[in-house]
Amino acid sequence: MKFHVNRDVFSEAVSFVVKLLPQRNPQPILAGVLIEASDSGLSLSAFDYEASARTTIEATVDDEGTILVHGRLLSEIASRLPNAPIQIEVDDDGAVVLTCGSARFTLASMPVQEYPAIPEVTGHSGLVPAEDFATAIAQVAFAASRDDVTPVLTGVQLEVSDTTLSLVATDRYRVALREIPWDGGAAASGETLTALVPARTLTEVGKTFAHSGDISIAFSGSGDREIIAFTAGNKTVTSLLIKGNFPPVRRLFPEQTDHQAVVNTAELVEAVRRVSLVLDRSAPLRFTFTSDGVSMDASGTEQARASESVDAVLTGDDVTLGLNPQYLTESLGAVRSEFVRVTFTSSDNANKLSPVLITPQTSVDKGGEQSFRYLLQPNLLLR
Repeated sequence: MKFHVNRDVFSEAVSFVVKLLPQRNPQPILAGVLIEASDSGLSLSAFDYEASARTTIEATVDDEGTILVHGRLLSEIASRLPNAPIQIEVDDDGAVVLTCGSARFTLASMPVQEYPAIPEVTGHSGLVPAEDFATAIAQVAFAASRDDVTPVLTGVQLEVSDTTLSLVATDRYRVALREIPWDGGAAASGETLTALVPARTLTEVGKTFAHSGDISIAFSGSGDREIIAFTAGNKTVTSLLIKGNFPPVRRLFPEQTDHQAVVNTAELVEAVRRVSLVLDRSAPLRFTFTSDGVSMDASGTEQARASESVDAVLTGDDVTLGLNPQYLTESLGAVRSEFVRVTFTSSDNANKLSPVLITPQTSVDKGGEQSFRYLLQPNLLLR
């Protein structure tokens, strides 16, 4: 095999396909990048049985063939090569020789025949705007659990219904929900489709495809090998879906309540960050909402104390509650609006704290886009 390729194009392609590979793979063969050279150009792929990435690029192919080389090493080499065309060929001993300007590298080839087949997706598909999808992922994925003990909570649930794609994530203490337009095309069946995608994989998809126009999302497979594919331009990412039943968290969102406070988002974020500096790790921050505004009070070790107030417009009775400051600031960052509405929900159980609902607000007296909603469970205040 022998081909010539643009350095920047090749480096970007290799970097893309190795992003989803784990840093330490239990099977060495899965650390490789599969490069297939044909008269139509180059195809680069990476796969670890959980996720795959594939892209095609233009190249001048002198001799067709297929090679498998260590992905991260190749990516590091490609990113540091001089500004010159790259030539890659296989020598008589089966080694992969990369030449770029005066730089020359010889890499061991890995056995292609032992590499698993990259999954193909042929199921139901639809289109979403790439920028909206990337924003939605950023607004939701952080709420997924990082604890592998409960795998279903480490994913983001995608739900397709009519013309809407919903993204939902929860870690038991909070729920994030975002809805964006979905175009199922002429083949739209009207049925509800769901896919529980690992949050880590979905986050990389959002970063990679954020400026790609439209993204095609396809659902395929059955049983234990259900997969989802994201395609934009010449790039495709597939992911094995998480098996299990995602909790029915939508029912936790309240219908409507007028007990709420509207606060400037940036002012609230900065105040929470300052006051929480004295808090012990994982301790809640005390919030008191009154007609005069919202005040925050914290006390921690070494007798440290802090308090601060910001303006707020309250509708309803005064409220005092404890909230996890990190969870709150993450939700405020996801709101992406000048003001935020904090709605105090009610519960039939007098012994159980009711969650607060956080939504965007265009101005003090005008509601914002309701496609993003965030529920946060308050913490018990001990003092």
